[in-house]
Amino acid sequence: MQRFAIGIEFCGVSYKGWQAQQPGVPSVQETLEKVLSKIANEPVAVHGAGRTDAGVHATNMVAHFDTSAIRPIRGWLMGANSTLPKDISIQWIKEMDEGFHARFKAQARRYRYVVYNNPQRPALLHKQVTHAYYPLDADKMIEAARKFEGTHNFESFRAAACQSNQPVRHVSHCRLIRHGCYLVLDIQADGFLHHMVRNIMGCLLEIGQGMHEIDHIDKIFAAEDRKAAGVTAPPDGLYFIQAHYPEHFDLPKVPLGPHWLNMPE
Repeated sequence: MQRFAIGIEFCGVSYKGWQAQQPGVPSVQETLEKVLSKIANEPVAVHGAGRTDAGVHATNMVAHFDTSAIRPIRGWLMGANSTLPKDISIQWIKEMDEGFHARFKAQARRYRYVVYNNPQRPALLHKQVTHAYYPLDADKMIEAARKFEGTHNFESFRAAACQSNQPVRHVSHCRLIRHGCYLVLDIQADGFLHHMVRNIMGCLLEIGQGMHEIDHIDKIFAAEDRKAAGVTAPPDGLYFIQAHYPEHFDLPKVPLGPHWLNMPE
């Protein structure tokens, strides 16, 4: 058996998330598995670096699969992309040894959440960004975002249906930058809870509207209660952009997204 790592870009609008579910429910994972199994002429299981909610996108979701089929790298790449639906694309593929695992070897995962802050809704970016038509205090939101950095109990920021055994996560960075009408939240952690990024963004949007002061975040953490954290932001503006692995795996370096999603490192 040979193991391959792949980098996947997808628009999540038509899918109920990354993870395969019951038959008839479209998912990114199941769509990839069907196409790769056809190329391999044998069943292929795809394992991703993380999960995404329905409607969430990715610019470089890392995954791996094992197969006994012998195909050239170009055959896998071109064969898959010529068969996959237009909203899913494999950007790269690399042979790996059995020590690599897309999920268990990932040391950190990174997301970006894009808000389009303008009285008029966007048309070309429909379902690609979250539209906030109301005024926002960006400076206040930028300061508030830093509150999430470090090691915290994120019980108040996870969905009731979250299946994680414990809610403590280490956030290595959480920063928000304004680009014209765009507000882009960039957050990286050792792991994420169900709806964690969307709940953080929902909290920041409420602060930006003047509904709460920045120290309200401390009260939410202390409550350890989902009801204390307010609204869950929509999935439209959320992107899985990167998974970090030990350097010896030497995975390809790729752009973190289209120009309107990028921000200074």
